Amino acid sequence: MTEITEDMEAVVEDTDLPRRLKDRVYDEIESREGVSTQQVDEIAQAVESRYVDTRIPPLDPVGTVSAQSIGEPGTQMTMNTFHYAGVAEIDVTQGLPRLIELVDARKNPDTPMMTVHLEEEYAEDRERAHEVVWDIEATKILALGDISTNVADMVVQIDLNEDTLQERWPLMDDTTAIAGEIADTIQDNLGVQVTQDGTLVQFGPEQPSYRELLQLVEQLREVVFKGIEDIDRVVIRKEQTDEGEEFVLYTEGSALKKVLKIEGVDTTRTTCNNIHEINKCLGIEAAREAVIEETMNTLEEQGLGDVNIRHLMLVADIMTNDGTIQSIGRHGISGNKDSVLARAAFEVTVNHLLDAAIYGEADDLDGVIENVIVGKPIRLGTGDVDLRMGSTAGTSTSTSD
Repeated sequence: MTEITEDMEAVVEDTDLPRRLKDRVYDEIESREGVSTQQVDEIAQAVESRYVDTRIPPLDPVGTVSAQSIGEPGTQMTMNTFHYAGVAEIDVTQGLPRLIELVDARKNPDTPMMTVHLEEEYAEDRERAHEVVWDIEATKILALGDISTNVADMVVQIDLNEDTLQERWPLMDDTTAIAGEIADTIQDNLGVQVTQDGTLVQFGPEQPSYRELLQLVEQLREVVFKGIEDIDRVVIRKEQTDEGEEFVLYTEGSALKKVLKIEGVDTTRTTCNNIHEINKCLGIEAAREAVIEETMNTLEEQGLGDVNIRHLMLVADIMTNDGTIQSIGRHGISGNKDSVLARAAFEVTVNHLLDAAIYGEADDLDGVIENVIVGKPIRLGTGDVDLRMGSTAGTSTSTSD
């Protein structure tokens, strides 16, 4: 271990490196033995040189390059893919439809899902993991027993399965008590008088009516007795993760806020594929990370993982830089541009031009699109530099046709 002296600190602090890289240089120096001030200077200069080389030059068209970088591989993507890698039991939108979902910032994905990681004791024991599964998965009446309708007596009978009750309510030993809770839930949701005898539950309409009897059966099928209503199914798998071999849950449907409150769920690693839900629950920075992560995963799943992540970061920055999630389209970023011509070049051209004429809008021609339209050099690269030939001391320069 090398102790950092004031001279070493002065050498590192004198560079143009950002704070994060300076801290990494300090960590690297401390982890090595016998590092001299001269070597620290060489390390700092080498890191600064690499850092400067990786910076984008001024007036570089980063937006155009990013669009090319993402758009070209997008032409190689599968048009319609419903399969989540490694989880054959759960179908999730992938490929081009998923990429379109992300850049359109859809409020509700076609196939919402969650990846739920568990805390230590739950992640290592399948029985404990199943306790979390039953707290998440919506348990409806068809999973708990057999339903029959007695038309003669005008009652609906539910014969609850004792083994299923003990499996889904592992912390309760008395199946009669569990059946009592189920009866109370039916009574609260359907507004009918329910009678219970052991694990046999029955109820019926107030007035004899075959139609009301059938309606009660249909309403009963939708009542959630345990778990989260938005999550239809949970698949449990044993996987190798950064934490080692552990059980991971995959859900059909998402309810991030409710799932994070469940005991046994690792709140630091659990995520979902709905960026709006992440924004609502964890904030815009988390949503930005989710856009980057989801886009990168979609490309990698299609074998296009060599796209530089900084292009995806630029897209995510543009989508989230005002504190909300905007789509990349006429209802979002493209439709909110200051330039009339840029908006008109994207979609609904006539509408934009008519509105601009009615309200007397002016176009300053600052961007790329509007300058291309009017035939002027764009304000990027050499197009933003004015060169003028003039005279200097002792010499004279002249131009002639």
